[in-house]
Amino acid sequence: MVLRPRRRRAAISVATVAVLCLVAAACGDDDGGTTAATGAATGGATTVDVTVQEFAVIPASSSAPAGDVTFDVTNKGPDDTHEFVVFKTDLAPDALPTVADGSVDEEGEGLELIDEIEDIAVGDTPTLTVSLDAGSYVFICNIYDKAEKEAHYQEGMRVAFTVE
Repeated sequence: MVLRPRRRRAAISVATVAVLCLVAAACGDDDGGTTAATGAATGGATTVDVTVQEFAVIPASSSAPAGDVTFDVTNKGPDDTHEFVVFKTDLAPDALPTVADGSVDEEGEGLELIDEIEDIAVGDTPTLTVSLDAGSYVFICNIYDKAEKEAHYQEGMRVAFTVE
C-alpha cells in the first residue's frame, strides 16, 4: 500500500504526537509519594511487590526510600511453602551465618532481624509493613525442608536490597 503525501503527513503527525505523549509521561512530575518500587505509594509509604518461588526471592525493585515499606509477597511455588525474612546487614546475601542444616542463624553475628512472614502457602499473598532505615538489607526464605534435606537459603532464596 502506498500512502499519498497527505496521508503520509497525517500518519507522521499521529506518530509524532504519540511519541511526545510517551516522553511527557515518562518525564512527568514526581509527586513525592510515588516510588520506583512498584509505581504506587500511599501517603509517602512505599510498596514493593516480592515473589518467592523455588528457588528465588524476587523483589520488583532492588531499593526503596527509607521509611515505612510495605512488602506484598506472593508465593508462586509451584510446590513449596516459603517464608519472607528481612535482615539488615552489611554481609553479602550468600555469606550469612548458618547452622548445621544450612539454614541461616537468625541471631547470628552481623545480622539484625527486622521482621518476617512465616509459612506462606503457594498462591498466598500476605503483606508485611516495616519501618526501614537507610542501609543494606537481605531478604531470604529460611525454611529447612526435612523431607528433602534442603535449606531454601542454600538453594538460592536470597537477595540484596538497599534502602536509601
